[in-house]
Amino acid sequence: MSSAESTPTGPDLTQGIAEADLADGRMLAGHAGDETVLLARLGEEVFAISATCTHYSGPLAEGLMVGDTVRCPWHHACFSLRTGEALRAPALSPVSCWSVERRDGKLVVSGRKKTVPSRPGPGATSEPAPGRIVIVGGGAAGFAAAEMLRRERFQGSIAMLSDDTAPPVDRPNLSKDYLAGSAPEDWVALRPPQFYADHGIDLQLGARAVGIDAGSRTVALADGRTFAFDRLLLATGAEANRPAFPGSQLPHVFTLRTLADCRAIIERSKTARRVVVVGASFIGLEVAAALRARALQVDVVAPEARPMARILGAQLGDFVRALHEEHGVTFHLEDAVTSIDRERVVLKSGGSLQADLVVLGVGVHPRIGLAEAAALALDRGVLVDPELRTSAPGIFAAGDIARWPDPHSGERIRVEHWVVAERQGQTAARNMLGYHEPFDAVPFFWSQHYDVSINYVGHAETWDQIDVEGEVAARDCLLRYKRQGRVRAVASIYRDLESLKAELALERDVMPV
Repeated sequence: MSSAESTPTGPDLTQGIAEADLADGRMLAGHAGDETVLLARLGEEVFAISATCTHYSGPLAEGLMVGDTVRCPWHHACFSLRTGEALRAPALSPVSCWSVERRDGKLVVSGRKKTVPSRPGPGATSEPAPGRIVIVGGGAAGFAAAEMLRRERFQGSIAMLSDDTAPPVDRPNLSKDYLAGSAPEDWVALRPPQFYADHGIDLQLGARAVGIDAGSRTVALADGRTFAFDRLLLATGAEANRPAFPGSQLPHVFTLRTLADCRAIIERSKTARRVVVVGASFIGLEVAAALRARALQVDVVAPEARPMARILGAQLGDFVRALHEEHGVTFHLEDAVTSIDRERVVLKSGGSLQADLVVLGVGVHPRIGLAEAAALALDRGVLVDPELRTSAPGIFAAGDIARWPDPHSGERIRVEHWVVAERQGQTAARNMLGYHEPFDAVPFFWSQHYDVSINYVGHAETWDQIDVEGEVAARDCLLRYKRQGRVRAVASIYRDLESLKAELALERDVMPV
């Protein structure tokens, strides 16, 4: 994803614009000195914030204004126009704010404001305030929860127990820019190491939790240590599937889930020439695109007739296949791997492929072993209520393991996407402090393939109709996935504003049929 940061354009807002040039509910991008600034008007109020999203530098002026907030067109982060706070993931850092004055019929941006987000504080609750919070997991949900707890001015102790060897990272980058070699490793960490000490977060790496005692409210680690809690967040995430066919454990066969996995694939790619990606999942195909950027020959083996058709349908499945073929990827569909040796991948169809690097992209499974051992209620994941509470008092779950009652579909769903995990971590954090907020965000994810990004809002495990607006092959389209006449999800290519509007309509349950 290219950065929107460049030489500022648009009007010099320190010189002002005519007030009549900014209508109610509209936004305008300009600059104050060398910094891009977004002006937004809500009735008689006019706000000025940085025009660049703090996630991947998306242009906020091309986004959607909703009340006194603005949503980023790229990955649907949301910022307060009043305070600059990042209200919803994937952005976690605030944007800057400026003062706006009215002078002789003009709107003039003056000095930068020092803003402190104003928070209403927890609602009335009979629960005692927690003193000790333990988070099991160092992924998206766990990090977002810890960060939100401190943002909410929680003064108690926070222990984050992660069995990873690296601090929390931006996992989507592992199969995209970082793997492709177009992003440096210092982009990957969600925060620098000092962040955790500065914010009083006891990050324990290589800490494998092996048991939870819900009665005594303790978490036991494999090394014999125990951590006591008043509130516990289970955010153990998912683990990459590794099929059991012969050769799946060979040293040149990898899965991709952690920074260590990605580093190992990058190191192997330096001497490899031919790679086989097993599976035409989002991760598998993003890996294929990234390794093509490293000039490796890439073959993809998958059992389905069309890549990603189960999630995106036939039209987008065919488009994704054609896009990868344009970039030199060879598909072996409706086939499967039966074994791997040091030089070849043997196929069920009887053929074989030369390979000195193999990446398994055949999905993940939720890591629910701890929850199961603690006798928490399970159903293809950890069952939680609308506030992300599990069946045990004081224990919450978020991210890839959580199956929650989705108010938009009326179904219990579990979603394995980064933004959902982050937003659930944020909601769980606030509810551990007594806010009693239901998790009602509409699921969102994006998938990057070369220079094409596919945005998806909603959740449609099945559908009986797909309405296509625009031209898929022209990379200008919006697809509505319907079941029984109701839109359940929307996918789009290069229709970022329409994607944001679809998200809002799904949130408000006013999506047109």
